[in-house]
Amino acid sequence: MRSEGIRVTVFFLALAVLAAGQAKFEKDVIQTSQGDLEITFIGHATLMFQWGDKTIHVDPWTRLADYSELPKADIILVTHEHGDHLDAEAIKILRTEDTRLVLTELCSKRVEGGTVMKNGDEQTVDGLKIEAVPAYNIVHKRDNGKPYHPKGDGNGYIITFGDKRVYVAGDGENTPEMKALSGIDVAFLPMNLPYTMTPEMVADAARAFKPKILYPYHYGNTNTDELIDLMKGVAGIDVRIRSME
Repeated sequence: MRSEGIRVTVFFLALAVLAAGQAKFEKDVIQTSQGDLEITFIGHATLMFQWGDKTIHVDPWTRLADYSELPKADIILVTHEHGDHLDAEAIKILRTEDTRLVLTELCSKRVEGGTVMKNGDEQTVDGLKIEAVPAYNIVHKRDNGKPYHPKGDGNGYIITFGDKRVYVAGDGENTPEMKALSGIDVAFLPMNLPYTMTPEMVADAARAFKPKILYPYHYGNTNTDELIDLMKGVAGIDVRIRSME
């Protein structure tokens, strides 16, 4: 009986540690036709989705979280090869032998065992439909004239959870491909200079493809109030600000 009591105590201590590790992160819940989708806002471009018995990590980064305290991944999505998006250590901690890793061709040269998706690809991964959307710069470039994110290198991802389509844009701008999207329920759009979009660019994209819920993310020191002002009077789009600096 004593050993059984010790096991129970250890179990609840482990649950308490896990809860404490997640308590500092904001969460939202989105209702879908197949149960609630819980979004955990880890920070920067790093997200965690939990839906049913599945946990999906997007661009996990050890600078933002102790991943030993967070749930293991059923799916890991990596948008591109930059160090604040592709963190091999975070992937190592989150992976199990059953984890599906989805990444770009450039990322696959640094992390083995993943499924490469190119711009425009669609796949069903562990029962979830995932679409790869081009993510790139048109305007913002380095001093040598090369875009911070060249076309073809990076992906945004649309993940379908029941009847809800969630778009995580990755790093890029208000491209024609982004503005041509339709049927997006939740969108995460990057908003920091000089690497991604200005508030004006985010507002332009949102007005074009009209997500029902818009989260600016990866926004650094950008004043999110500017986006709120730009979106005033735009019907049908709920702009939500969460801690995603």
